[in-house]
Amino acid sequence: MRQQSILARLLASVAMAAILAAGLGGCQTMSDVTGSITSKAEPAPDADPRRAVDVYGERYRANPKDPDAALAYGQALRATGQRAQAVAVFEQATIASPGNKALLAGWGRALADNGNFQQAFDVLSRAHSPENPDWRILSVQGAALDQLGRHDEARNYYASALKIVPEEPSVLSNLGLSYVLSKDLPKAEEILRRAYAGRKADARVRQNLGLVVGLQGRFAEAETIVKADLPADEAAANVAYLKEMLSRKDGPRIGAPATIPVASANRPN
Repeated sequence: MRQQSILARLLASVAMAAILAAGLGGCQTMSDVTGSITSKAEPAPDADPRRAVDVYGERYRANPKDPDAALAYGQALRATGQRAQAVAVFEQATIASPGNKALLAGWGRALADNGNFQQAFDVLSRAHSPENPDWRILSVQGAALDQLGRHDEARNYYASALKIVPEEPSVLSNLGLSYVLSKDLPKAEEILRRAYAGRKADARVRQNLGLVVGLQGRFAEAETIVKADLPADEAAANVAYLKEMLSRKDGPRIGAPATIPVASANRPN
């Protein structure tokens, strides 16, 4: 561990959180699944993740074999950071409904949240097919491969996703962070700037670009990027996070989840 460079240790932890945030950014969210189980007259509970856990948990426990209830409950658990519980719910749900690709996708994403990258990759491979590929799943599979150190393979998955959705910011962001992990910062910056230029780029892409620019020693430019077009409090949160990441002498522990400020992620996915 001591023989690793400071940069490598920093990137291994920061990029893991950033890759998962960006990689899951296009994935199915709570709002995607509430329609089948929420009355039109009843406000969806996913605006409050903790309430969502209670509501969907009750429905799931009433009928654990209901795939819609399991999917919604698993997503709610993920949204509140209950990673191991989400994995368990999705695993049991896929046993009851083994051919349900939405459940397999949820299980794979939950495994990736939990750091089980090889298993996540394997499960996600069952969630779509070469004849009907899902670009969101391809992107998460790439992120899992990156965390396993298989960067060239990961980039093949991002390339496949980009054939389906050219210039998709969330995929480009993952691809850029793949180059961060292999310490090719100029290439990472080039790709993240492409992601940042996209109309659908969100604040997470902005923060990833700012981090890469700051890691190259251009802090003033990085600060301008991470606080652009944000309210003062959110801009300050992003700048504080950037300063913390760039000033740590030993970097975070590898595998320790880095805290991403609220401004950098609109909602859990």
